[in-house]
Formats: sequence, structure tokens, C-alpha cells
Amino acid sequence: MSEELISIQPATGEELWRGAHGNVDDLVSRARAAAPRWANEPLARRMELVRRFANAVRKQADPFAELIARETGKPLWEARTEVEAVIGKVEISINAYAERTGSKKLDSALQGTASVRHKPHGVMAVLGPYNFPAHLPNGHIVPALIAGNTVVFKPSEKTPAVGEFLVKCFHTAKIPDDVVQCLIGGPEEGKALVDHEDVDGVLFTGSARAGIAINRKLATNPAKIVALEMGGNNPIVVVDTPLIEDAAALIIQSAFTTAGQRCTAARRLVVTDSMYDHIVPAVQKLAERLIVDEPFADPQPFMGPVIDNDTADLLSESFLALMSRGGKPVLHMRRPHEDLPFLMPGMLDVTEMDERPDIELFGPLLQVIRVPDLDAAITEANATRYGLSASLIGGSPEDYQHFWSNVRAGIVNWNRPTNGASSAAPFGGVGLSGNHRAAAFYAADYCAYPVASTQVDQPRANVGVGLAEK
Repeated sequence: MSEELISIQPATGEELWRGAHGNVDDLVSRARAAAPRWANEPLARRMELVRRFANAVRKQADPFAELIARETGKPLWEARTEVEAVIGKVEISINAYAERTGSKKLDSALQGTASVRHKPHGVMAVLGPYNFPAHLPNGHIVPALIAGNTVVFKPSEKTPAVGEFLVKCFHTAKIPDDVVQCLIGGPEEGKALVDHEDVDGVLFTGSARAGIAINRKLATNPAKIVALEMGGNNPIVVVDTPLIEDAAALIIQSAFTTAGQRCTAARRLVVTDSMYDHIVPAVQKLAERLIVDEPFADPQPFMGPVIDNDTADLLSESFLALMSRGGKPVLHMRRPHEDLPFLMPGMLDVTEMDERPDIELFGPLLQVIRVPDLDAAITEANATRYGLSASLIGGSPEDYQHFWSNVRAGIVNWNRPTNGASSAAPFGGVGLSGNHRAAAFYAADYCAYPVASTQVDQPRANVGVGLAEK
């Protein structure tokens, strides 16, 4: 293992950042020592400090967005929306804590007072992804801090600079250094953090493969709270609609925003026979117009590169593999620069394939499937082990109700993209997309545990039956 971790800018191939691997035992020990003090801080004080964090991010919004753009390759306009999401998460999390984990009291006369309050778990490990290296881990960190936990955050080894910057903003807000720490490292540090005996919870966002590995590792340790958000093989279904251009735009937004590197990105376009000849050419033409360029290009691109050359190679090979198994190219996935991970959007009609691989191809690759009607589309949409996001375009309110009732997904939209979920709603899925611990507004649920109490000012009790005479 290298003593230093190096971050490379996807759009240029130049080094952006380097830093030493962290010591897992040291960081967890410090977090454990800080936990009682932080948990004993009044809730109002913890809320005040995370609001200060939002202000610290706001003051650094421009350099923060530029760093995200450089390290991920995403366009500057999109990096700015990510910084805005980091700021907005604070008030959403404060409201969520009050609604989801607020205190309750119930008077019961001679039985005293019954109450429900919540306690923090202790030390929480947060493992973040590279596609939203600030927003997604922040969605775990802020609720965890409000609830009174300390946090050891390990950013993706592909975006350590953003992770370090995020944690510095917490420290700028006077949240103690030991309460929120950044663990620099690769998979080995991640595994050690997950398995550490002094970590009380693991909050993970990333691939299904890594999430399943965490789940298996901790299956015999029910003492640790585990929240897994893992991605999907998401369907976007098109039935009858006269608004072809609008439908095409929704499909483009779903499939190719962030170069397709969103867990909620549409991977499968399921189209009824009546719409196929209208929709597929419209999506193809619009996709051909998308500007793919470096983050600071003028005019601003719709999408930048994928995260690295290995990922670009894998996606290119996947496109060829689908072709070799019967997929018919609608739009060839091209790589304009051999030495940089830029990919032009790719589309294939895989209707005639005998077996379609049920995997998450994490990039700008859309598979098209033709079906006779809505019922067949729902069957096709459910032909996956995942269940994160699904969207219906067109149809009537009755069609949407039928779709909503029968599609297996944690996010089910109508005439909206599969992505762009609100942080003010729960975020999670079924199957390989998660373990039934929804994030976003429901993150408060896994950051504290409920404690039921009954209390009376003075002990009052007697044994009414079963006593021998004096």
C-alpha cells in the first residue's frame, strides 16, 4: 500500500492533491473519547454549530465548487448545485430530527409519566462515494452530528480532496476536531473502519458490491447500526404522450446527467410499441447535441468525463459486450480522447437479447427495450434485483396509479426524471438498492435510537396478590 494517496483530475490527467493515509485506530480512539462530551451538548447548541457549518460552506462556495469540478470532472454549474445542496441539508436535517426523533411525553396519572426520547449511537463511520463527494456523505454527517454522534468520515479514494475540504468547513464552524474527522485512505482503511470494535454504526453510500460486503461483514454483529444506499438498474418507462420533445429531455436528464454517474440514473428506457418510433429518434438526436467537455469550458458542457480511465475502459467494453450479445446500437459510445475518460453518450436497443445483464453500468450508457403495453413495461421495469428509482412518462393519472402500485422502487415518479430526488423526502430503495434504511429526510431514523421511559417523583408500589399472611 502506498504511503500517500494521490488524486488525479479526470478532465486533464493532472495531479490535484496528495496526502498521507490515516490511522484508523487513532481516529476512532479520538472519536470515542469525544463522544460523551458531544452527546451531552444541548441539542440547541449542536443545531447552532451545524448552522455555522452551513455559513462556513456558504462563504467558501466558489472554491468548494471549483474543487468538486476539478476532482470529479463534473461541470462547474453542477458542482455549484452540489454545494447548494450541502448548505440546504442543514435546515432539512434540523426539521427532520424534530419530526422523526423528537421527544414525546404521555401523562398516565398514578402510573407516572411516560416519555420517548432518543440517544445517539456513539461513533459513526461514514463512507462516501465519488460522484457526489460532498453532498452524499454530508447527508449522513449532519444528521449524525445533530443527534449527538461523533463521526469518522472516509471519502472515496478517488475524491479525497473534497472530503478533506468538507471536514475543514465543520472545523471552521467550531465543531471540535475530534467530533468530525476525515480518514484518508483506500479500501483497506475502509474495511478496517467498518470492522472496528469501537465504531457503533456504518453509514455507506456506494456500489452494491461494496455494500453487500459490508452487510456480510457485520451480519453477526447486530450491535452496529448499518445503513446502505447502493444504486440501481433504474427504468424510465414511456407510454402514450404527445409531448415528444419534453419526454426526450426527461430521458436525457435521467440517463446522462453527471455523465450517468448517479445511483438514480436511468439505465433502461422501456418504450411501448406506439411510442418507440417517436421517442427513440428524439432521444438520439438530443443526445447527439450534448456538449461533453472539461468542467470550466465555455459554453458550459452538459456533462464531463467519467471518474477515471479504468471506468471509461469498463464502460466501453460493456457497450461492446452488449453489442456482441445482440444489442443493436442506436448511438455509439465514443471516446474522443484515448488518454482521458471522456465518453460520448451511448444507446443500444437490447430488446432481442436473450439475457440482459442485471448490473449497474455506472456511466452514460442507456439500454432501450421495446414492449407492447404498460403491463409489459411494468414487468420489464421489475426485471431487476435492484429497486431504487423508476419513472413513468406519459399516460393518464390512472396509468400512473397502476404504475406506482406495481413497480418495486423506493422512488416512483410521473413525468419527472428518475434522478434529482428531494432531500426533504426519504431516499432509499429495495432489493440490492438498500437495506430498508432510507436516507435524506429519514436519515434521522438511523442516527439515534428511541428510549422509552416511565418515571414517578417518588417510589410508589405494592404487591397486591400472592403474599402469605403476616
